[in-house]
Amino acid sequence: MVQAKTWVLIRHFEGFPKESDLELRVEQLPEPNDGEVLLEALFLSVDPYMRPFSRFRMKEGDVMIGTQVAKVIQSRNPAFPVGSHVVGRCGWRTHTVCDGTDLTPIMPDWPQDVPMSLALGTVGMPGLTAVYGIEEVLGLREGETLLVNAAAGAVGSVVGQIAKIKRCKVVGSAGSDAKVAFLRELGFDEAFNYKTVGSLEEALKKAAPDGYDCYFENVGGHFSSVAVPQMKDFGRIAVCGCISLYNDTVPQTGPYPHLTMIVKQLKMEGFMQSRWEHKHPESLKRLMAWVQEGKLQRREHVTLGFEKMPSAFMGLLQGDNLGKALVKV
Repeated sequence: MVQAKTWVLIRHFEGFPKESDLELRVEQLPEPNDGEVLLEALFLSVDPYMRPFSRFRMKEGDVMIGTQVAKVIQSRNPAFPVGSHVVGRCGWRTHTVCDGTDLTPIMPDWPQDVPMSLALGTVGMPGLTAVYGIEEVLGLREGETLLVNAAAGAVGSVVGQIAKIKRCKVVGSAGSDAKVAFLRELGFDEAFNYKTVGSLEEALKKAAPDGYDCYFENVGGHFSSVAVPQMKDFGRIAVCGCISLYNDTVPQTGPYPHLTMIVKQLKMEGFMQSRWEHKHPESLKRLMAWVQEGKLQRREHVTLGFEKMPSAFMGLLQGDNLGKALVKV
């Protein structure tokens, strides 16, 4: 019998999450039946979506949602041999018995010199989100100007680099001077710390006096209200996240963008990467190729220890991470 540690949501988050909203539990797992496997988590992902999705996709008493890179340590399913690695939506748990339904094998030709943790970041869901936001939603074209906020995060940092691969001008906003320096290392044309600029409006105008063709939205709220009027006519906005709203107990109100969107004839579209799941294999190969060619740099913010899952999650929501936030078991 294998013992699994799990983090359980004992009460729904109200406002900013508290460690007391979660409880560490231990459970005994059964031996795998025919068609099942036993997984051991190696890396667990910490992502902003967990905050809003926990409200409408979980009930109190559920294991916290999330994705992990895991190793198959027992198998009665020929599709997942012992010793193979998978990405699984197993939640916050160290060990899992499952039938393989929610498992995706790691690429069979995964390079030895590329950390497998990237399957949760640049060559995983965040990378796919960046690709589809740029190509499927925005239709970004060579020579255009792109704005991305939360630009030093797991998604934003890949967005900016792919836009540079496509020969576009990229403006990034982040929440610390260290993050701004990181964006410049990645090749962003302009980058600024939104917390220290005297005027967000003036910072956006200075970075791109002629306005923005495309806007990759990760933040929402006040930033969005200031950025939307800076769009060029017929601009496109991909709404990936709105982290500034996730912990609100009272919904934010206005100003509202509708008149600006009418006059400028803007297009705004929300999306999730799962819409293009049929393209994942090809898209992951492209992301991996860019990594190996040195066109996609990556940074990981790794917290050691499964017991630190709640603090890693809360740190992410506070903006402590530079790059992809992970917990290494």
